[in-house]
Amino acid sequence: MAWFKRTDKGIKTSTEEKKDAPDGLWYKTPKGNIIHTRELKQNSYVCPDDDYHVKIGSKEYFEILFDGNKFKELDEKLTSGDPLKFTDTKPYTSRIEATISKTELNDAVRSAVGKINGLDLVISCMDFNFIGGSMGSVVGEKIARAIDYSLKEKIPFLMISKSGGARMMEAGFSLMQMAKTSAKLALLDKAGIPYISLLTDPTTGGVTASYAMLGDFNIAEPGALIGFAGPRVIRETIGKDLPKGFQSSEFVLEHGFLDFIIDRRQLKNRLTTLLNLLNG
Repeated sequence: MAWFKRTDKGIKTSTEEKKDAPDGLWYKTPKGNIIHTRELKQNSYVCPDDDYHVKIGSKEYFEILFDGNKFKELDEKLTSGDPLKFTDTKPYTSRIEATISKTELNDAVRSAVGKINGLDLVISCMDFNFIGGSMGSVVGEKIARAIDYSLKEKIPFLMISKSGGARMMEAGFSLMQMAKTSAKLALLDKAGIPYISLLTDPTTGGVTASYAMLGDFNIAEPGALIGFAGPRVIRETIGKDLPKGFQSSEFVLEHGFLDFIIDRRQLKNRLTTLLNLLNG
């Protein structure tokens, strides 16, 4: 006879008393590896089982890089206008308002100044959650102003790119940001102030064609998608099949467009070493 016998059959817990596991407690990588989100955060949002770099935004990058997560945000309140009165499935102004409410971001880039391992650094970091990290007039203006701050204070500048390209709702105004940011970076170069560009997954379109590829050092995270046009467009244009791994950071490094690939867990220390070399 079994030592335990259930007297009541069935589960008696009422629906109101049942407890569900909180959403977002676990993260599953594309290869199927599962990691607790707390452990993932402690590991700089890199899965230890397969080294998969989880897509993160400015909040997480600032936590990883700035000492004690202490920084002063620049031009925090800047938001997009609607110069073209653009409407697709909804008015551009409504889309902006909805995205601000959903993401708690004012646009697709945040700029801040702080210290990493005691060294002053200005960082502009893009957020893909804000309309695909698209480059609109506010993105260009905030980057330009961050560069101006670097020039004024003689502080190195780090750009962390993550973007689907130009923002179609602003058309020509968006494309003008390529020239504006590139011109500002030329001033930075003339002043001899270091500029490091970090390309993350994905970095495409007009961002790749401008500030993302103009660093004194162009570096990238492992496995990042880096390119200008999409693979389908390129394939149809040249009429040939593309090589395996085309547009991955590893492929781009092999063909001379990057200086090195860096694991996010070593990012802060490697940047510190690089800044010490550039400031020396």
